[in-house]
Amino acid sequence: MNSPISRRTVTASLLAGAAALGTASAGYATPAAAAGRHPGRPSGRPDTPTVVLIHGAFADASSWSQVIERLQRRGHRVLAPALPLRGLASDAAYIRSVLDTVTGPVVLVGHSYGGAVISQAADDAPQVEALVYIAAFVPEVGESALQLTDRFPGSTLGQATTTQYYPLPDGGQGEELVIKKELFRKQFAAGVPVRTAQVMAAGQRPITLAALRETATAAAWKKIPSWYLVATEDRNIPPAAERWMAERARARTVTVHAPHAVSVSDPGPVTDLILRAARSVRSAH
Repeated sequence: MNSPISRRTVTASLLAGAAALGTASAGYATPAAAAGRHPGRPSGRPDTPTVVLIHGAFADASSWSQVIERLQRRGHRVLAPALPLRGLASDAAYIRSVLDTVTGPVVLVGHSYGGAVISQAADDAPQVEALVYIAAFVPEVGESALQLTDRFPGSTLGQATTTQYYPLPDGGQGEELVIKKELFRKQFAAGVPVRTAQVMAAGQRPITLAALRETATAAAWKKIPSWYLVATEDRNIPPAAERWMAERARARTVTVHAPHAVSVSDPGPVTDLILRAARSVRSAH
């Protein structure tokens, strides 16, 4: 899974993802134009960064819908690729191949497990000039998402009553997990309208246990300026862990009274933090 991914594969995946987003339900779906018709072509000021949004486990790219709309209204090009959620190294390699198609500066944003992915994908990626973590993992080299979750009390994700496991069709080489649909809103999206949470639960993307256990081999936040949003009502990643990771990364931090699915429940503060990072990038050019 760590082999290079072709540009053709990336393009096909992005087009498929855009089509899926365009048919999702109202209020949660991303418009068909969310990924942009010409992701590498400048629009507006040439120093306006492209924003690349990486979702985490139990979500998909449509979880960024309201954030994408706000960013596009502010003149930003936006990409929101679908993350495979199969393994940290392979997921990071995939996102790196997406980044390699973008011309100009990039603000790279990760939610949840997506934070671990961007920390690795951005390593030595010259176009990435800012990292934004939204209730996300910020691992040091040698750390995994599960290790960081267990470092502080507060997560209820690991409880047997919360998640459901499925064996992978690979001869017993692992399993993946999802949040039980009837508990999804309470665990992941408390405060999100019930109907919206039901749609999210039905379309949640499973993640392999191997991905959550795989340790990071790079920590781009050591070299690239970072921003962090702490979600105080998070039941997936303990808020204490979020604050600790943000402080360790010396990230510019904001705190929001919100659940783990903060990009859905509170897209305004999420967008504002991304725009702050984007302004910092523009001022440096």
